[in-house]
Amino acid sequence: MERVRDVSELPKAHLHLHFTGSMRPSTVLELADKYGVRLPDALTDALVGGEPPRLRATDERGWFRFQRLYDAARSCLREPEDIQRLVREAAEEDLRDGSGWLEIQVDPTSYAPRLGGLIPALEVILDAVETTSRETGLGMRVLVAANRMKHPLDARTLARLAVRYADRGVVGFGLSNDERRGMARDFDRAFGIAREAGLLSAPHGGELAGPSSVRDCLDDLGANRVGHGVRAAEDPRLLKRLADRQVTCEVCPASNVALGVYEKPEDVPLRTLFEAGVPLALGADDPLLFGSRLAAQYEIARLHHGFTDAELAELARQSIRGSAAPEGVKEELLAGVDDWLVS
Repeated sequence: MERVRDVSELPKAHLHLHFTGSMRPSTVLELADKYGVRLPDALTDALVGGEPPRLRATDERGWFRFQRLYDAARSCLREPEDIQRLVREAAEEDLRDGSGWLEIQVDPTSYAPRLGGLIPALEVILDAVETTSRETGLGMRVLVAANRMKHPLDARTLARLAVRYADRGVVGFGLSNDERRGMARDFDRAFGIAREAGLLSAPHGGELAGPSSVRDCLDDLGANRVGHGVRAAEDPRLLKRLADRQVTCEVCPASNVALGVYEKPEDVPLRTLFEAGVPLALGADDPLLFGSRLAAQYEIARLHHGFTDAELAELARQSIRGSAAPEGVKEELLAGVDDWLVS
């Protein structure tokens, strides 16, 4: 019988982790108490009880409820030291799960009001990332993300800001929030600004909306990676296109089930995507609200989709290849994957 290896020791890259959603439950509770923030009962009960809240965001009401919980958690981040703590703890959790490279996604406009403005907010975040990376040894970079629910002009402002700080740790530009709202093509100029400066294009698509939203990411935004992308499994021609172009899909199995995109872990089309040759990078999305971090996503692939250790190793390789890590870092992590397989 083949020995089952520990997935937390498998070197990997983490390409889909949202800033606020990366927080530890204990940190949110401590900061809420420190600042006198009244958290929604559903969030407090979930954080204290250790069970993720029931979210199911496949309708407008459910998505609004998810955003309300997320906004409540975000309101607990008020000082630079809170940002530093979040980044440090996110890195510690990733290292525990075997990550050797983390690209954390953030919309700095969410933190600007309390941190002195848009530029100071991003600088605080980048300083925290730089310090944490140096002190922990985890490679870390930032992906600046615009919000589909806001005006495309806001996205252009963020794209220019991302380009300005490309030499300080920003490696990509994204587009988050409910993809059923805000057409991808409305944000094409923002993504053009980012791509022309050499930043990765990594918009969300194919989660709450179907395959057409993934096609829009490719056609309108020149996506190098797609956040989620799982609904592409419903269109064989789109799968072939993703595979042919080697566009990495940042798949977050626990998140997909928690938000009601799929009923059960085994319903997430990991096998369909993998066997079609679409590169995958498993991600935790928002572990604060979904209850599981990076290594747990690999366990889902193993337990619910029958991935062998060799296939899990290939998933890890695909995450590394799809990252913005320097070639030397990629080579080191890929060698570590090979070592994991023969250990």
